Amino acid sequence: MTSPKDQLANYIESLAVERGEFTLTSGKKASYYIDLRQVSLDHRVAPLIGDVMLDLLDEFPEAEIVGGLTMGADPIASAMLHRAVLRGRPLDACVVRKEPKGHGMGKQVEGPDVSGKNVVVVEDTSTTGGSPLKAAVALEKAGATIVAVLVVVDRDTGAKQVIEEAGYPYRAALGLSDLGLP
Repeated sequence: MTSPKDQLANYIESLAVERGEFTLTSGKKASYYIDLRQVSLDHRVAPLIGDVMLDLLDEFPEAEIVGGLTMGADPIASAMLHRAVLRGRPLDACVVRKEPKGHGMGKQVEGPDVSGKNVVVVEDTSTTGGSPLKAAVALEKAGATIVAVLVVVDRDTGAKQVIEEAGYPYRAALGLSDLGLP
């Protein structure tokens, strides 16, 4: 029986890696694209993502809430929330909008109140670290304490260093070598 992490890597490699010429959110060019929504919203894979990410979260037992910048972080946080229930671990999730909402209450952070809470920023893939850092800034503005940043796939392009230089511990479930990528 293969481990959940190995199963997750196999699903990502077979279902979420596209080869070609792509421009990433960061503006960088790449010869492959990892579209984690192909697996993070798949009924077979979402539970694996939740389990593997919760294994990373075990290092941060003070975490009360997980969430990150919409849209990449949303299914990751949701998978973690649901799998945490099965482990008997209280864990809430939140969604961080790219900009504060222009109507209603004008919130940028949706979900349970994060003020005074220990929050772990999650992300599907990370290239430059920009999205997790943007989420961290919004969460801190809402009163949260950022405990760490956890990503499913790190593209090994400097995000770890940028996030750690900003003062946050950074952990990735998988790297490019786990997916057979350069």
